[in-house]
Amino acid sequence: SVVIQECYVQNTAREYAKLYAAEAEPLEGFGEVPEIIQIFLIHRPANNIPYATVEEELVGEFVKYSVKDGKEVNFLRRDSEAGQKCCTFQHWVYEKTNGNLLVTDLQGVGMKLTDVGIATLAKGYKGFKGNCSFSFIEQFRALHQCNEYCEMLGLKSLRTTHQKQRKATPTKSKNLPNSSTVKKMVPKKAREPRDFISSDH
Repeated sequence: SVVIQECYVQNTAREYAKLYAAEAEPLEGFGEVPEIIQIFLIHRPANNIPYATVEEELVGEFVKYSVKDGKEVNFLRRDSEAGQKCCTFQHWVYEKTNGNLLVTDLQGVGMKLTDVGIATLAKGYKGFKGNCSFSFIEQFRALHQCNEYCEMLGLKSLRTTHQKQRKATPTKSKNLPNSSTVKKMVPKKAREPRDFISSDH
């Protein structure tokens, strides 16, 4: 049932959020870490809808920090602390799972999140299959912009050109920059069809 799947997805995302918090909280200046609230499944055999979920009520302004398909730019996600930390959480999970899994649809009140989704590559990840299209992973990789919290956690930039430039800066011989510029042309060509997504921003 959809309800059971939702419960499973949210509680899986919650486990990732706990690991993220354990790594981020001790860092100086990181501060509060977003939390995915627990969702409980209840079985009501006498009811014609036998399964329901119960969760803590969130009071306050409900904000979508990351939109499922990544196309929509949400200013609260970019400008608010909770929004930036949600983006960093997505990047952290993406890196931890080698790009196989992404927590999407991060939304809630302040740092308390609910009703999240997970995208996995078609084959799933460690026996887990997400409930969102794996194209979200591609879009995240194309659109994510690292912020100070990504830097605090030492996450690698997802923009391959940046990584190549960084490696090319401490050059000693004149041949190195040329070879890296030639390499740089290749990924750009391969990525052209996707680039239209980011050009509207």
